[in-house]
Amino acid sequence: MDLFEKIKGNLGPLGKWADVAEGYWIFPKLEGELSSRMQFNGREVVCWSINNYLGLGNHPDIRAIDAQAAADYGLAYPMGSRMMSGDSDEHYKLEAELAAFVQKEAAVLVNFGYQGIMSAIDSMLDRKDVVVYDSECHACILDGMRMSLARRIVFDHNDIAGLEKGLKRATKLTEKSGGGILVISEGVFGMRGDQGKLREIVALKEYYNFRFLVDDAHGFGTLGATGAGAGEEQGVQDDIDVYFSTFAKSMASIGAFLAGDKEIMRHLKYNMRSQVFAKTLMMPLVKGAMKRLEMLKDTTHKDKLWTIVDALQSGLKERGLDIGTTNSCVTPVYMHGSMDEAMELVRDMRENYGIFCSMVIYPVIPKGMVILRLIPTASHTMKDVEETLDAFEAIAKKLKDGYYKAVEGKYTSKLA
Repeated sequence: MDLFEKIKGNLGPLGKWADVAEGYWIFPKLEGELSSRMQFNGREVVCWSINNYLGLGNHPDIRAIDAQAAADYGLAYPMGSRMMSGDSDEHYKLEAELAAFVQKEAAVLVNFGYQGIMSAIDSMLDRKDVVVYDSECHACILDGMRMSLARRIVFDHNDIAGLEKGLKRATKLTEKSGGGILVISEGVFGMRGDQGKLREIVALKEYYNFRFLVDDAHGFGTLGATGAGAGEEQGVQDDIDVYFSTFAKSMASIGAFLAGDKEIMRHLKYNMRSQVFAKTLMMPLVKGAMKRLEMLKDTTHKDKLWTIVDALQSGLKERGLDIGTTNSCVTPVYMHGSMDEAMELVRDMRENYGIFCSMVIYPVIPKGMVILRLIPTASHTMKDVEETLDAFEAIAKKLKDGYYKAVEGKYTSKLA
């Protein structure tokens, strides 16, 4: 078979809906200023679908720094990979400030979170090593492990007994191979919103010899007394060996960083292929990140965020909606229905109630289940929350009463 003919005939579990879903349910276009209210499909909607946790994305002080840095440096400088020709004092300054904020000895910048953590995992492990990871780790972690030659052992989500079983197996394997063990979890799991059991994982260090990597993309800036993340929230920040976060959530920008012991960060800096062979983080993003970190340290933004989170989550529960076990800002609403029902429900929510949130369906979650995921931000208002609660109460009743089965196919007939 011709390679391209094979590809064209198999768009995958999401791509098969492209003809009817693209531009609305998949790859939707939100327009206007970054805010709690944006434009979608020609109308204003309350938007719960952008990871602008602290509301910094459209903050006037941030925009001023971004614009000035672009004027001062352009969008090319520094040019080339950091190792060859793209280094600067500003990159080192940002790394030092990030390390101090997350209470680590050193940090290293990466261009993008996804490729950065993939490359970090690959560079730390070889065929003698074993990586033990939570089953719900993000796709970037899974892809990093796919690149690595290390043996992989998975444990059920937040199942500490399962982790210990995996550690026993990993210990036997590494005793024979002479390798080491890396455990990977997340500070906050982005789909369910529950924190990783970092405290319980760290406690196992007393009995097993392993290093611990935490992806804290959703915890950085939102959890802990200072905003240093889930490790600080749970009192185990010092016991995280490699701390990772992206700028794409609380800092509303591009880029990411890893932090830990100086020698380990030096190893990553010299061995992460995604950085050695890629263009450095351009100066406007570096300068913008420094300003964002400065504002992130002002916990009034985090306090405002949690006022909205608490109101939204308590309100949903009071109305009988299931938000699972979230103990972070991420707010999933669990419902049960078919693919067609889910799409009709989301269309109703957007067109008739003016609420925009992300829909998560199979194959990300089991068939017959729907998650509507809300991402609260410091930009949201109590008016936004009340309108959203009213809408969710209404659509939940419609789903229960079979309304979306009755209209099924009216708008999505091509899905049959």
